[in-house]
Amino acid sequence: MEYVFTLKYQLADEDRDHEQIVERLFEAGCDDATVGMGQPGRIALAFTRDAADAWSAIHSALQDARKAMPSARLVEAGPDFVGLTDVADLAGVTRQNMRKLMLAHASRFPLPVHEGSSSVWHLSDVLIWLSGRGSYPISAGLVDIAKATKQVNLAKEARQIEPRFNRQLVPLLA
Repeated sequence: MEYVFTLKYQLADEDRDHEQIVERLFEAGCDDATVGMGQPGRIALAFTRDAADAWSAIHSALQDARKAMPSARLVEAGPDFVGLTDVADLAGVTRQNMRKLMLAHASRFPLPVHEGSSSVWHLSDVLIWLSGRGSYPISAGLVDIAKATKQVNLAKEARQIEPRFNRQLVPLLA
């Protein structure tokens, strides 16, 4: 199956030659990615990768990117973090309809990652919730890739937790 996802990296200071990076990415197996370098010191790899499952697609892309850019640091895997407008577009409804749905089911709607004037959710959480409601055109492939990118982002952040805090916090977060 074909999976579409993005990996965003922060480049090391020594990786400033864009042509060289693109060549190394191609040689490492990232020939199925479109490379974007808009922000200084950052690179985005938009993949369309064939694999047996979403995790295999993401995992192999992470390995290939690491071979090409060993000192780059992963910033984010996507699709993952989304606002209501993003979800509405994917579900084929207006933002207003998505907001009404969220408010009407406030106790069961997925919790946001960040709550504020612009709240942010993990895409997979909202897609799974919407899928359980029925008539939304949510592709299983999109749900699978969103689940996989969420796990990558959670693992990336979890590396930063100090063990003593982890032991104290985990029982309190359930």
